[in-house]
Amino acid sequence: MGLSLRLSACLSLHRHNAAASQHHKHHQAQWSKTYYVCVRGSEIGGREGEREALSLGADERRKRQQQQQHHHHHRHCAAFPPWLSGAHSPRGEGREAEKRRSEPPRRIGAQHSTAQHSTDSEQITPTHQPSQQQQQQQQPVIQILHAKKRPVRLKMKKFNIRKVLDGLKEVSSSTPSVQVGPQENHLIQETIQSDHFQLCKTVRHGFPYQPSSMAFDPVQKILAIGTQSGALRLFGRPGVECYCQHESGAAVIQLQFLINEGALVSALADDSVHLWNLRQKRPAILHSLKFNRERITFCHLPFQSKWLYIGTERGNIHIVNVESFTLSGYVIMWNKAIELSSKAHPGPVVHISDNPMDEGKLIIGFESGIVVLWDLKSKKADYRYTYDEAIHSVAWHHEGKQFICSHSDGTLTIWNVRGQGKPIQTITPHGKQPKDGKKPEPCKPILKVEYKTTRNGEPFIILSGGLSYDTVGRRPCLTVMHGKSTAVLEMDYPIVDFLTLCETPYPNDFQEPYAVVVLLEKDLVVIDLAQNGYPIFENPYPLTIHESPVTCCEYFADCPVDLIPALYSVGSRQKRQGYSKKEWPISGGNWGQGTQSYPEIIITGHADGTVKFWDASAIMLQVLYKLKTAKVFDRNRSKEDKGSTDASDEDPFAIQIMAWCPESRMLCVAGVSANVIIYRFSKLEVTTEVVQLLEVRMQYELNDIESPDGGGGGGEQTSALPTPGASPQTSGPPSHPSTSSNNSDGGNMPCLKVRSTPLKQSPGYQVDLVVQLVWVSGEPPQQITSLALNSSYGLVVFGNSNGLAVVDYVQKTVVLNLGTVELYGSNDPYQRQPRSPRKTRQPSGGLCDINEGSATSEDRCKSPTSDHRDNSFSRSRSSSVTSIDKEAREAISSFHFSDTFARKGDSTLTPCLYVGTSLGTVLALALTMPPAGEQRQLQPVIISPTGMLVRLKGSIMRMAFLDSAGSLLPPAFEPWYEPNVTADGEEREKVRKRRPVSVSPSTSQDLNESQYAVVCSEKQAKVMSLPSQTCIYKHSITETSFILRADVVQMSQGVCVACFCANGHIMTLSVPGLRPLMDVNYLPLTDMRIARTFCFTNLGQAMYLCSPTEIQRITYSQDICENLQEMLGELFTPVETPEAPNRGFFKGLFGGGAQSLDREELFGEIASGKASRSLAQHIPGPGGIEGMKGAASGVVGDLARARIALDERGQKLGELEERTAAMMASADSFSKHAHEMMLKCKDKKWYQF
Repeated sequence: MGLSLRLSACLSLHRHNAAASQHHKHHQAQWSKTYYVCVRGSEIGGREGEREALSLGADERRKRQQQQQHHHHHRHCAAFPPWLSGAHSPRGEGREAEKRRSEPPRRIGAQHSTAQHSTDSEQITPTHQPSQQQQQQQQPVIQILHAKKRPVRLKMKKFNIRKVLDGLKEVSSSTPSVQVGPQENHLIQETIQSDHFQLCKTVRHGFPYQPSSMAFDPVQKILAIGTQSGALRLFGRPGVECYCQHESGAAVIQLQFLINEGALVSALADDSVHLWNLRQKRPAILHSLKFNRERITFCHLPFQSKWLYIGTERGNIHIVNVESFTLSGYVIMWNKAIELSSKAHPGPVVHISDNPMDEGKLIIGFESGIVVLWDLKSKKADYRYTYDEAIHSVAWHHEGKQFICSHSDGTLTIWNVRGQGKPIQTITPHGKQPKDGKKPEPCKPILKVEYKTTRNGEPFIILSGGLSYDTVGRRPCLTVMHGKSTAVLEMDYPIVDFLTLCETPYPNDFQEPYAVVVLLEKDLVVIDLAQNGYPIFENPYPLTIHESPVTCCEYFADCPVDLIPALYSVGSRQKRQGYSKKEWPISGGNWGQGTQSYPEIIITGHADGTVKFWDASAIMLQVLYKLKTAKVFDRNRSKEDKGSTDASDEDPFAIQIMAWCPESRMLCVAGVSANVIIYRFSKLEVTTEVVQLLEVRMQYELNDIESPDGGGGGGEQTSALPTPGASPQTSGPPSHPSTSSNNSDGGNMPCLKVRSTPLKQSPGYQVDLVVQLVWVSGEPPQQITSLALNSSYGLVVFGNSNGLAVVDYVQKTVVLNLGTVELYGSNDPYQRQPRSPRKTRQPSGGLCDINEGSATSEDRCKSPTSDHRDNSFSRSRSSSVTSIDKEAREAISSFHFSDTFARKGDSTLTPCLYVGTSLGTVLALALTMPPAGEQRQLQPVIISPTGMLVRLKGSIMRMAFLDSAGSLLPPAFEPWYEPNVTADGEEREKVRKRRPVSVSPSTSQDLNESQYAVVCSEKQAKVMSLPSQTCIYKHSITETSFILRADVVQMSQGVCVACFCANGHIMTLSVPGLRPLMDVNYLPLTDMRIARTFCFTNLGQAMYLCSPTEIQRITYSQDICENLQEMLGELFTPVETPEAPNRGFFKGLFGGGAQSLDREELFGEIASGKASRSLAQHIPGPGGIEGMKGAASGVVGDLARARIALDERGQKLGELEERTAAMMASADSFSKHAHEMMLKCKDKKWYQF
């Protein structure tokens, strides 16, 4: 009978002081006969921690209760011994805390059976990461001590022993315990602690989702993109990028760089303006200004100016000082800008810019078609230009004598500054010119135009839009007009914005454009203007993640070092030709100096059947290789009507699940059309004449499942599922070569047809085998829900809601094909009453299916409908295992291959396959592998179901195995070899010889030692001891929610279980003790995309798709969080501003050069007064000077502070030296004057003074 204990102090025995009373000695002697458990955990009344149970005999327990009552009776007359009541000073506590950190966190003693804490009914309260004190409290150390053998002196605070014992009784009565058999000896040291974990975002990759604006710094060469969700992405040279977010989440309508100043101004749709500091690795807002009565429509910041012009929807222009972010009293009102005789409102301000040659002249464009040239000094309009059509944008000629306007009817108008009448030229770039001289037909609006001049040629006029209305279906275009030539460049997506990159930042010089950056809705294109044909630059950023929608992801850390070069070498051959030969023009910033050097790879599966491999090392992302799985199939569907399902109609080749072995480079993908493709990696090109194909039937028909009768025995199972050649307790089923078949009733047909023509396969991943689930009696196959691959065994296993199939890809045969109910044998915990099987036609040809006479499913085997359409997320979400009425069948949810103990009590390790189901059951299958070599090609693999290991609440998510020391056991694998090299048999078999299972780099698994199985479901986690199959730890992770992704990951300090919950919490548990180490409420599950793509990897990293186009990487490792600042790149680098253009002798003589303006004198508070306080509200940002002083840290900050202190010290020493010299000079002067006075008065008598 177990007793659960929860203590806030350690109770141990100590020899009593000789001066203590004889009565107290008597009690001590009685207490010395009992055993005690020392638990360092949370204090009584604090957060509920872990429970530890001590198994005592009945006599021991009765004697202990008497001692407790007796001690309660005398607690006022007998003082606590000094080891229990003394030493509660802060210094003592500090020493004890340091001692606790240095001790092994958990040690389960040897010779006494220990009962395990049970947390079936415990719910973890969603909290943020505990403090350091709480972390120490959550690190229990269990030691079974014998009082007479090992006295321990511990210092602790005073406490009431009655409360402790009362708490013991309450915990004992409310918490059941799970006992470990006395024959086993568990000695596990957990080295991983709570302070090893911290959650933070690292970097975001991909194309900015829903972009809305763009800006470029021509000196720093940094590109900024704003989005409709308030995000800000900054790009420098390849590998230098940064993500920021406005708190309001409002759309970014415009961005303006303070060129070469390391700052950026952003204007948002909520009428706020923000100043970002880019001189730090994580940009922060310095100032914000929120307008209360005006809507912002346009901003303009002149080069090398600190005054920002802000145009509003009312037609007014306000001026803001960007240094202090205060409004000037100088305001340009719309009614003063337009004709006094005009009563109509000109509309919102759509453009503001100053004359390149005269900073005192400001051109203002109103939406209605009115353009005003405003004199800032005289505060009046010099000229007004009126056109019938609405204006979208205005651009200056660099000489300041002409400007060009784009209009809503698809025309461009060019105006002389001093001519107010009509435009000197009207151009309709895409309009048809009628022969009778009439006005051309209107075209679509020209949304933006830029006017760039060159020193040795014609100017460039670049515009977006303006196509004629009769070009229906034509793609969006960018038009480049250079002299008499006009080039129309079609784009794949609508154009959001474009910028022309020029050699000089000065607007009054020849611009010399060399490239155009075009921001599309889903892409970023850079066009080379210097080469004929205007080729595009090859984009080095990872902006093609969304080229086809991502359907699944996998993340691998610490891969083999030769893997990334191998993938890059085959991927580089896939690159298209025709790119510009120049270097990428966006080249600002510097790379980080991080120390993280292990290889990382991200694999993404896409809706069009492509699989992309990405190099994710050192918080960068670069595409390595792209695989097109659709090449295996014919484009013409095999079943036009019946063969199409809801999911596969739109994307029949979509990737659903991926399994990859980095060591052997074997790849296996499962598609939405119920197919599995196995690939091998080769560096040689090969032509496959016939693609190897296996067709499998997996259809069963069952009645509704009755709920289990309690714990897990289950009633009798009446099986009407004939399994010729195989039964749950037999092995070695026959298998046959597969051929395609055609039945008139639609049976035995796959959803896709494998191509029959020869397939030319380039170096890289080449198809080795295709497995397809076929239609049965006119019903489509169920989608595949789980997939696993083991290169050492040469096996691939996949499962769905009907059952599982094991495929030997070495012999190209199906080894096993069973319904889930057949895996249980006679131990099925659910009473499932099968229907009478319908008579089905025998498959024509040797269809590779074991259960040829199996009944088919009652429910139509439809592909995921709308609730499953968010792809491959078809697991059961039942709240408990008793809600079986919602489950039509038990689906296979996870697999794990391992060399472990197949049966209870086994003494040798054998290859095994563990199967997890959607109802929380873990089943074991023993694998009998043929000897390596030629026999592996001939003898069959024998699979024997060995029964059920354990049952948990919710669908099984992940399984893993540990050795007796608690180290993670990696699955067996074979090293990669070139499959297309014709080597002799011995050499090839040496390469193919299976590598024995290895536990860790320094240890090997002893055959006689035990193992631990870690199983995690949607609700809880359990640790089983093998081969006894005893549950030694279990932990209820969540009651109100469910886990979306779980993994057993290797950290640098040890092994842990990492979980991502549907309520947004990310949690980690120790292994094998399952202690909660971290629980952070990270993000809510806003869409199924996060659930489908979230994945953990080793060494404390994780990733998910935060938008359809972006990957967000996070870390839960304290080490990476501490080193993240060094790993990030720097956006701002000190660069000298180019020299201003030379005005020339004659321009300087006759005043033809640029006219400067003292804006401070014009817009300052002295000249213009103060602005209305109600107009806008100033908000200091977190990136201000005060915030930066507190946040500054690291080597650079320390060096800077040391340098400042040294300079201050030197300055003070210099001042002291100067003061000393002055005092010495003063003393010399005083001495001289005193001596002169003495000489003068020496010979005088007293009456002469």
